[in-house]
Amino acid sequence: MFKLIDVFWAYVIIAILILVGRLIRQRLGILRSLYIPSSIVAGIIALLLSKSALGAVVEGINPESPLVKGIFSANIQAVWSQSPGIFINVVFATLFLGQYVPSFGEFWRKASAQAAFGQTLAWGQYVVGILLSVFILTPVFGLPPIAACLIEVAFEGGHGTAAGMAATFKELGFAAGADLSLALATVGLVSGVVAGTFLIHWGRKTGRVQVGMELSMSENPQDSLPDEEASVTIARNNLLRDLLIDPLSLNFGFVGLAIAVGWLILEGLRWIESITWGRGGLQLMPYVPLFPIALIGGIIVQYLLVRTRRTYLISRALMERIGGLALDITIVTALASISLSVLGDNLIPFLLLSIAGIAWNICAFVFLGPRLLPVYWFERGIGDMGQSMGVTSTGLLLLRMVDPDNQSGGFESFAYKQLLFEPIVGGGLFTAAAPPLIAKFGSLPVLLLTASILVFWLIFGFYNCKQLSKHS
Repeated sequence: MFKLIDVFWAYVIIAILILVGRLIRQRLGILRSLYIPSSIVAGIIALLLSKSALGAVVEGINPESPLVKGIFSANIQAVWSQSPGIFINVVFATLFLGQYVPSFGEFWRKASAQAAFGQTLAWGQYVVGILLSVFILTPVFGLPPIAACLIEVAFEGGHGTAAGMAATFKELGFAAGADLSLALATVGLVSGVVAGTFLIHWGRKTGRVQVGMELSMSENPQDSLPDEEASVTIARNNLLRDLLIDPLSLNFGFVGLAIAVGWLILEGLRWIESITWGRGGLQLMPYVPLFPIALIGGIIVQYLLVRTRRTYLISRALMERIGGLALDITIVTALASISLSVLGDNLIPFLLLSIAGIAWNICAFVFLGPRLLPVYWFERGIGDMGQSMGVTSTGLLLLRMVDPDNQSGGFESFAYKQLLFEPIVGGGLFTAAAPPLIAKFGSLPVLLLTASILVFWLIFGFYNCKQLSKHS
């Protein structure tokens, strides 16, 4: 058992590693060109200096060396191994706190097509993963059926979701899933930037990138998120002047409230399950982690603040800083805890999952994007493709690369879409429920379910695209 001082030094080392990662990233042009975050560089450094990498090398040379266990103590590594599942709750709780809530008409006009395309990408990852598992991964390599979830968890969810789902994989008897999903998330992040950059060059060369042309007045893509009302700004300034509390502490308090609300909801769902369908042996909620429910807790807290006209209590900028710090810690500690031996033992399945995930995302963007997004399909679709292969920041990066002045209005559509996206997939409720569903019912029923949902979003997307095109 580690002590509080071990926790203190564990995070001191993380802070130093992030600084070192930033320095290395700035010195190596290839890391800058691929837009690799400093936290990933720091996590890889920690992994290379751990028992899994440095320790394995030293053990082959001198088994008596103290470096066999890496340069970090067992207690510090124990703190790191538990950190991803904790800090990911903070990341998801901050996603909607302080966000602008649009009117329904504005929301639907800007988000419906984007949501259809994003949902298509996500559910397609399940269909591709399950098919790969049924025909190759399970019969040939002996992986459990829940390996089918790895593409969506890692590519759509990213490092944070992969780290948060580690406990679920272990409880379902697939401990290797935690390491494989983290490694897949790294592949998705790098391939997302590389593939996205290549596609942007291809789009400009072939005329598929439309920004820079005369804009349609009816589309009015220059619309942006409204400025904060003066009354809200004044109220926040008065609050910070009269309240004896640091603004960061105040905002962190709402993060804690959102997580607490999420925990109450999760406990309530577990209780309902225990007295209803759970009596018959169908138990799913024990495998659902807290972080997707913490996101719902954040939505509820934000809604209550809007209804009570107390939105000035939260600063979106500070929420992003809190969530960003928590995500950095999640990524560094998750990567530092990867077992390289597990990755080596499953190298071919890992490569197959990587290739299948990358191929689906690129093909869906190229062939379905023009049919689901009515205007500026390339500019708006590239953001979703980037998110579906890495993290939200990857999508925003590609969107800014192709449309730096936001002529397409893609940034607003991308942001609004998250309300119809994050609570379900990419780390949402179904992401958490999919592994226990497959473990309980098998691959084929879940394949039928996910394929049906994929078909629904495709049909809706085609219809919605035509309707929006008529009114544009």
